[in-house]
Parts: sequence; C-alpha cells; structure tokens
Amino acid sequence: MLIELQGVGKSFASRSVLQSVDLSLVPGRIVTLIGPNGAGKTTLVKIVLGLIQPDTGRVQRSAQLRVGYMPQKLHIDPILPLQVERFLQFANTDSGECLAALQRVGVAHLIKQPVSGLSGGEMQRMLLARALLRKPNILVLDEPVQGVDVTGQEALYQLIGELRDELDCGILMVSHDLHLVMAATDEVVCLNQHVCCHGTPQQVSVDPEFVALFGAKTALYTHRHDHEHDLDSGIVSASGSLSCQLDSPQYGSSDKGASPSDAKGRRRADV
Repeated sequence: MLIELQGVGKSFASRSVLQSVDLSLVPGRIVTLIGPNGAGKTTLVKIVLGLIQPDTGRVQRSAQLRVGYMPQKLHIDPILPLQVERFLQFANTDSGECLAALQRVGVAHLIKQPVSGLSGGEMQRMLLARALLRKPNILVLDEPVQGVDVTGQEALYQLIGELRDELDCGILMVSHDLHLVMAATDEVVCLNQHVCCHGTPQQVSVDPEFVALFGAKTALYTHRHDHEHDLDSGIVSASGSLSCQLDSPQYGSSDKGASPSDAKGRRRADV
C-alpha cells in the first residue's frame, strides 16, 4: 500500500465537496479518476498529495512514499528566458539526471530549448520528465494529455504504461477523456462528491451511475496501428501498409462476465 484514504470528506464554506471517499493506491496499478466538473477531483488529488487536509476520515501514507506530480498545466511567461534544462534543475538535480529523464520520455533533443517555445506534446513530456526526477513510487498525473492531439495522447498513455512497468509504481491519473484513457488504465474511479462506482473500464462503462453522468454512448476504443508517430503526429516509421484506425466501440462488451451490479454502489477503490 502506498496511500490509503478511508472515509475522507471535505467541505469549503459549509459546502460539501467530498463525502466518505475510500481509495487505496498500490504499486504497479494505474487508476484513473473521472467525473463531471465540480465532482471534487482536484480536491481529492490535493488530499492525496498532502496539500490540504480532510475534514473527516483518515489518510495513511507509506513511510517510503516518493511522489512524482505532473500538473494539468503550467504557465510560464513567454518573455522569461528559461531553458528546459534549467527548469528541470529547479528539482535540485544535475544536468546528467535531467538529460536521462528527458531521454526516457523521448525529448532529449529539447534540453537547450526555451520552455516557452514547446508544443503541447513537448510540454507534457517535459513535465513528465520532471516528475520522474523525484524517483517516484507513485505518479500523480493531472490531465497528462492536456493540449495534445489524439495520436499524441495515445503515445503518451503508452509511455505512462511503460513507466508503470519499469518503476513498478502506482499511478493516479485525472482525466476528462473517456475514450483513450479508459483503455489505458487498470481501474476507473467515477467521482461525483462520492465514489459513484469503480472497477475495470468495461465494468464502469455499463454502470447505471456512470451512464447517468456521461451517457450511454461513451465507447471504449482500442487504438492499433502499424507505424509510429512523432510529437507532431507525423509518421516516423512503418512496416507494410500504412494504416491507423480506432477499432469499433466496445461499450463494455469485451468483459462478458461483468454486469452493472459488479461496479454499482461500491465506494471502495482498491487499486
């Protein structure tokens, strides 16, 4: 166990934001937190990170916990002459470690580039590299594909999965995307002030409470292709014919043993 929340609640100015939320994060598992605007996702992430304290409930963290955090967005004044390397060094690390982290996320060539000139995909990979400098055993990624196009999103989710395997770390992702991200996670937690439902993507996508929030036609897509994309979605290598497509919507049907009752009403997310 890396982080465990039990019965967590939080209010602001007498307005309840979270109610009786249970959540467990363990090594080697990716959990994605989804929910409508105002559902309490940001508040829950801040509690997980220890930035704010809950009003009720308990938070337990491993004594060996090392958190790597990737914010949803980062605004840097475009007139600030800040290079990628210098930005990463703010994490109290040397140039060699910065370069290694950038290499791992596929953007080592950007080390001397100004941060203000990065594209959306480049910025997100730089922020992910900074999170890796913490040598984390848990990664908290808030909208990690913010400002990235669909093919770039798929590549980033693939990279996140690879990092999970390499580091054997737990990963908590927050996302509004309900297509690619649902196929890139082990567990989904649907939050709307409380945990409405949780389970595998296939289970959650057919849960009545999920359908009530997001609609019955939220499909699970599996992206497959026989080539690779660069950060600007250009094709950089291919074998055979060039094709890139999204498979047919699954609508949860790939998990034939699952039923809506498998996910409905469960308030504890053991991930």
